[in-house]
Amino acid sequence: MNGLNSGPLPAPGHMGVDYEQRVDFARLRDHRLSRARAALESSECGAFLLFDFYNIRYVTQTWIGGALGDKMTRYALLTRGGPARLWDFGSAARHHRLYSPWLDPADCHAGMLGLRGAIAPTAGLMADAVRQIKGMLADAGLADAPVGVDIVEPPFLFEMRRQGLRVVDAQQLMLDARQIKSSDEIMLLTQAAAMVDGVYQDIVEALKPGIRENEIVALANKRLYEMGSDQVEAINAVSGERCNPHPHNFSDRLIRPGDQAFFDIIHSFNGYRTCYYRTFSVGSATAAQREAYVKAREWMDASISMIKPGVRTDQVAAVWPEATSFGFENEMAAFGLQFGHGLGLGLHERPIISRLNSMREPIELQAGMVFALETYCPASDGFSAARIEEEVVVTPDGCRVLTLFPAQDLVVANAY
Repeated sequence: MNGLNSGPLPAPGHMGVDYEQRVDFARLRDHRLSRARAALESSECGAFLLFDFYNIRYVTQTWIGGALGDKMTRYALLTRGGPARLWDFGSAARHHRLYSPWLDPADCHAGMLGLRGAIAPTAGLMADAVRQIKGMLADAGLADAPVGVDIVEPPFLFEMRRQGLRVVDAQQLMLDARQIKSSDEIMLLTQAAAMVDGVYQDIVEALKPGIRENEIVALANKRLYEMGSDQVEAINAVSGERCNPHPHNFSDRLIRPGDQAFFDIIHSFNGYRTCYYRTFSVGSATAAQREAYVKAREWMDASISMIKPGVRTDQVAAVWPEATSFGFENEMAAFGLQFGHGLGLGLHERPIISRLNSMREPIELQAGMVFALETYCPASDGFSAARIEEEVVVTPDGCRVLTLFPAQDLVVANAY
């Protein structure tokens, strides 16, 4: 994590070059696998069986795109002292054998379990897969050890138990492994944020009466993919009377003069994600809109000032207002409005910071954590609202902000 305490966080160009030190992908792969192995060694498990797309990427360094991310058909097996083995969708396995030399070609298998039940369990694919995994565990001398699983379809879990495997939770261990980021991961997160910096400039220039929320979403998608994004996970575009309560989506609403509008850009570059809100007023801003923004910024600055190693997440959450003070009946109803969440290969990693969970079970901040902080303040007019989000990396001396598009004061786009 060299360079975290002085100078700008590097966000170099995306190409490989000989004249600058950029992301070292071999080092990145070694870092991720070594942390996963350490998590396995520290547990009671003989192996991790991983279905979570982000855990699979962390352990095998493979990715095949988002269309299959929720189909529960890719999986990886990491055993104590053994290689990472991967079962992938059809011909993707052959592609890995050709282009992923850090994996033994013999450990890249074609696999199919059922596409979330579209192929019924009675077809036997799950039974065959469990039988193969059980045999590999026996060959490794791990037949009697528990198997850690992150997420799983119920029929597959039932089949593992039917064949005599003892299943325990691996997701907690994998999330612990993923929460401390290497210098390469931090550089990728910074590069991803830099792309969104540029998209917000485009949005400010386009944000005029008559443009629709969905057109802003289209603009952001186009620009991100042009800049090299590998997945635009979601764009929230919220304006006018839709700002309060926050709907967490976008519509085809026409943006009007004097609207307050906020956006969240969630995408990944080489797998590393952003969650990056900004709020604007269109043409002009009312006193109520400005007041809401000032409060949201005050809450944001208060939380940023808390970020340093050794501080607990309950201490961070305590600087944010209670749900009842801004119009919600309890913390569950307001969850995600005054909020912090880890960023990495996944959108919501550790730490999760909120009054809902952090007061009960706080965790200690550590250098190398990267997370987003989000604040939200409804306006006194009853329908406008301000939403701000900053991504930060914890350094030994405090924190650094990755998200650089101006947000200290309310930006009025295309002022009259």
